Amino acid sequence: SAMDVCLIQTLILFCSLICCFWADTASNKSTPNIIIILMDDMGWGDLGVFGQPSKETPNLDSMAAQGMLFPNFYTANPLCSPSRASLLTGRLPVRNGFYTTNAHARNAYTPQEIVGGISRDEILLPQVLKKKGYVNKIIGKWHLGHRAHHLPLEHGFDEWFGAPNCHFGPYNSSDRPNVPVYNNSQMVGRYYEEFGIDKKTGESNLTQIYLEEGLDFIFHQNMAQRPFFLYWAADATHAPVYASKRFLGKSQRGRYGDAVMELDYSVGQMLAWLRALGIDKDTFVFFTSDNGAAVMSGPKQSGSNGPFLCGKETTFEGGMREPAIAWWPGHIPAGTVSQQLGTVMDLFSTSLSVAGLSVPDDRLIDGLDLSPVLHNNTLINRPIFYYRGNEMMAVRVGPYKAHYWTWSNSWEEFNRGINFCPGQEVAGVTTHTQQEHTMQPLIFHLGRDPGEKYPISAVTKEYQDALSRITAVVEKHKKGLVPGVPQLNMCDMAVMNWAPPGCEKLGKCLKAPKSQPWKCDWPH
Repeated sequence: SAMDVCLIQTLILFCSLICCFWADTASNKSTPNIIIILMDDMGWGDLGVFGQPSKETPNLDSMAAQGMLFPNFYTANPLCSPSRASLLTGRLPVRNGFYTTNAHARNAYTPQEIVGGISRDEILLPQVLKKKGYVNKIIGKWHLGHRAHHLPLEHGFDEWFGAPNCHFGPYNSSDRPNVPVYNNSQMVGRYYEEFGIDKKTGESNLTQIYLEEGLDFIFHQNMAQRPFFLYWAADATHAPVYASKRFLGKSQRGRYGDAVMELDYSVGQMLAWLRALGIDKDTFVFFTSDNGAAVMSGPKQSGSNGPFLCGKETTFEGGMREPAIAWWPGHIPAGTVSQQLGTVMDLFSTSLSVAGLSVPDDRLIDGLDLSPVLHNNTLINRPIFYYRGNEMMAVRVGPYKAHYWTWSNSWEEFNRGINFCPGQEVAGVTTHTQQEHTMQPLIFHLGRDPGEKYPISAVTKEYQDALSRITAVVEKHKKGLVPGVPQLNMCDMAVMNWAPPGCEKLGKCLKAPKSQPWKCDWPH
């Protein structure tokens, strides 16, 4: 059960009084702790520091004031599973296998019926950190495959509390089981059963449980004087959004805002805990989101992408540009805004650099080591690639972004009321059929036009100069691109979460249907 929130605050206060006496002895300066806080479908425009009018993220805003804010930070794919695979491997989804070839430019992820998942050939961040004695824990959503050989403890994590899939449901167990919640390698219950989510009221204690798990892990690793990597991947801002009773009804932004307030509170508690334990200067913390806000779920179940076009599932800025804050007192200058183009893949290379480790040299790593940016606010010249499935849709070089393909979502979905760009249709840009622009890309200047509303005229010198710079980058990228084996092509009802490890102890094993694999259909 979750620790009472007031108790957590009391503990932090108590620790801050006693821990200063032994903070120096518990320090592991040569191998700093690493915490990556990953939100789910939280948009760039959800933070007060980026101008959200209700100003309901005081802890994140203060984290930015004490650290470094990245207004130009991107995910590797506008959907949950591929972006998470990229964070942990430092590689584009087209390289690490988190894409589909069943149809052109399709977003694909890991629902219960997916056969694939993270490949054993990929090297994940926690596997490398083990070389330096790090203890690694994931809390929350994994989403890189749910069959036994794909789970976190098989890929470098020592501990896990959370779920392999999204908290969709509740399901009828005869045709589809509810998603299990794991403690390490054993399931300890299921969503909507032992771990309640009230879809009518939006109440759930999951974020509180995840917070308690995080504070507990930090405390125990610090007591044992072991460096740790905590990957805190809460999912309350993914529809159906939820919050605990203390936060329900408190936001000006409805239930979604309540979830944001609770997550903001949780981040504040974790940073306060690090200070109370005297290890804030020995802990590198990075906050970001897996993709843009899911505006197709809005407005009640979705966040804001600020001034950017469209949202989740698209390669417009609203789908790919993420809120991002780096925090490391005494190492990262406070109150800095970096104009560096960053990506979630950089967290792989940067975390290894922070730990004093090298990136694997037997494969192409797309992420950069941002240490020089963090310490000196230097700028590293680099492009951003916007992929949707197996297609490079767009590229950003400096302030310029060139679209080689445009597509929001299909007419079939759109006519059913599913809109990836509600209220933001831009003629010839947010197209409902896949439009190819490879002969004459649509180019935008994101400084002047962050909303991608005004393509630069192809007859201007500015267009020609931007295109020649971008073309060189694209040619180099495509020349060295060797796609990985696609993991998201096959589906089978028999592989769903019928009988996860540990189900027999709970008497919760369900009978799987006969295996009948088929090619997954990805409409988006």
